[in-house]
Amino acid sequence: MKALRYLARNPVSLLGVVILLAFVLVAVFAPMLAPPQSFQLSPYDTPRAGFLATPMPPSRDALFGTTQGQYDIFYGVVWGTRTAFKIGLGVVAISVLIGTVVGAVAAYYGGLAEEILMRIVDVFMAVPFLIAAMVLTALLGKGIWPITIALTTFGWMSYARIVRSEILRIREMDYIHAARSYGASDLRLIVLHILPNAMFPVLVLATMATGSMVLSASALSFLGVGTEEGYADWGQFIAYSRNWIVGQPGNPFQFWYTLAFPGAAVFLFVLSWNLVGDALRDMLDPRHSH
Repeated sequence: MKALRYLARNPVSLLGVVILLAFVLVAVFAPMLAPPQSFQLSPYDTPRAGFLATPMPPSRDALFGTTQGQYDIFYGVVWGTRTAFKIGLGVVAISVLIGTVVGAVAAYYGGLAEEILMRIVDVFMAVPFLIAAMVLTALLGKGIWPITIALTTFGWMSYARIVRSEILRIREMDYIHAARSYGASDLRLIVLHILPNAMFPVLVLATMATGSMVLSASALSFLGVGTEEGYADWGQFIAYSRNWIVGQPGNPFQFWYTLAFPGAAVFLFVLSWNLVGDALRDMLDPRHSH
């Protein structure tokens, strides 16, 4: 009820939730919105209407038009929603898990363990994120899993730092000392008493990072090291538009649809997660006046 009252007073946050729910519905009903063809090996293989280089404008057969190579943009946008959720939620879930374990061990045990783990975090944070992810993806090959592994490898450090700072604050509280005096084990203290109270900032960061990880994955696909040719992925479809962003002389917007639809999908997806993250932060922050 508190969340509903907050959303009723904050139309921008409500807009973020509505956009995100719309993407969830598109992902769930993708087989109905854009039915896969019987000859496709995978529903993520975008059907094509030929091999003509020039994109074709929106029509009854292709609602959003076709890219160069005649890939169906509507199909790519719809099934690309599932790809976005897979990458965004997958990368963030694994990153939170790694970061939480590293941060919790470093903060709770301190000393040499903290020194070693936090210096590892510093080393990883010094590496340029997108360049490192691009190199690793190029080494691992194209596909969803290589993208997920690459983005996770260089995306877990912020969670480790937040968890460490929260646990350093929480572990000195009276109820932790009381639980320790009753003989609670280290594992029980961390899992049952400390982590649940340290996870609110992590939840906010994870929500906002979901959109940015999809943005990073789209950048990898745009640069040619992301998903395979023809895979339903927004970044891939934006890459198909790069030669057609500017139309012909006298008609610069001739091929607007090649960039507009996949670009709008990425923009709205990232925006919705950021707005939801802002709303979560305001609702979970006790200092925020309701």
